[in-house]
Amino acid sequence: MSERAEETVPEEAPRTPLREALRRFRRNRTAMAAFVTLCLLFVVGLGFFGLSWGKVHWPYDPNATDLQAKLQPPSWRHPLGTDNLGRDVLTRILHGAYISLTVGFVAVGIGIGIGTAVGAVSGYFGGWVDNVVMRVVDALLCFPMFFLILTVIALLGPGLWKIVIVMGVLGWPATSRLVRAEFLTLREMDYVTAARALGQRKRAIIFRHILPNALAPVFVSAVLGVSGAILTEAGLSFLGFGVQPPQATWGNIVSDGRVYVLDAWWLILFPGLAILATTLAFYLTGEGLRESLGGKESKLG
Repeated sequence: MSERAEETVPEEAPRTPLREALRRFRRNRTAMAAFVTLCLLFVVGLGFFGLSWGKVHWPYDPNATDLQAKLQPPSWRHPLGTDNLGRDVLTRILHGAYISLTVGFVAVGIGIGIGTAVGAVSGYFGGWVDNVVMRVVDALLCFPMFFLILTVIALLGPGLWKIVIVMGVLGWPATSRLVRAEFLTLREMDYVTAARALGQRKRAIIFRHILPNALAPVFVSAVLGVSGAILTEAGLSFLGFGVQPPQATWGNIVSDGRVYVLDAWWLILFPGLAILATTLAFYLTGEGLRESLGGKESKLG
């Protein structure tokens, strides 16, 4: 037998769970398209945040009024038309992108942080701690979240960071229940029992051994939660309790255009499509991640 025949083909390196999940996610064409859309949105948001920070206005000043050009339909000069004050709708939508992303990510980040900490303590210790925490969670979940946020904002007054903080502080109960469920399962695993037998502190067991294995569903929940936060901010701005004019957000652009819905359809259509596309992209990305991490073949692709 020749030497070539005796040569063995090197075995393929074993796939880690993360690599396997990424492989399944890449095979989901719908989720990948949504992810690419989100990447483009991030680039736009960061770009126009930088322009606003540097006081650079492109393609127009989003707050500059020109009454001679008010309510102009889409054209080469103004691709998405102008509003009732002559402001370029495309520019205002692009500048509103980073407001929506800021609200979504910061609010969800606060809610995920609080919910993860509360759920971890509740799920690990159990007993009366779990009972007290879960009754508080149940009480908060009884209230419609949007109206609860609306009530608090009405009392505190509108403002970007007030909205972000209120949404984050009130948005943790669902995450805490998710983390609690994961901890109730993981705390009985053999490696946790071994860590207890070795005398490791409870804090180390929670944050070093259990929490990293409970973060996958939390990450998926966070991606899905961003779309809900963006919709909530748009709803608050539409009602006049969100970010105040002249700062552009998708919600207040729609709110300004509702008076002219019969004469200037573009004032509602284009910002509405921006909200729809963004929330749908987050939702499809989150669903793709959920199916990939759960080991199921996607039904969306």
